[in-house]
Amino acid sequence: MTIPIQPTPPRPSGDPGGETAATFYEQIGGRETFRRLVDAFYRGVADDPVLKPMYPEDDLGPAAERLTMFLEQYWGGPGTYSEQRGHPRLRMRHMPFKVNPDARDRWLLHMRAAVDELDLPPLAEETLWSYLERAAHAMVNTFED
Repeated sequence: MTIPIQPTPPRPSGDPGGETAATFYEQIGGRETFRRLVDAFYRGVADDPVLKPMYPEDDLGPAAERLTMFLEQYWGGPGTYSEQRGHPRLRMRHMPFKVNPDARDRWLLHMRAAVDELDLPPLAEETLWSYLERAAHAMVNTFED
């Protein structure tokens, strides 16, 4: 199923149209789409010998919920992540883990497979993927094996 997307900036306040344009979050299907993305991603992580040990819980469910809330908030959905966890501080939260280029590449491999499962329109896919690539590169905190 392909979801149509029309990237339109929000209307300025007082706009005679009376409504704001849909956020990227809304345009691609809201929580359901981000839940599908995160579920597909963690299916790959569950069997990854480098990434799985980075998740302290035995169950990946709490990590999946945190990632879903973060992505929802980032893309214009509910602010639940910040309400429950404060500022994202992504680099700080990842510092306890050895995020080297191999871990980054594995993360991107599983995320790429998850994005592909969404079957988004090309512009939406590129928008999402571009962000995920930049975020993954920004999380690298060591070049040691």
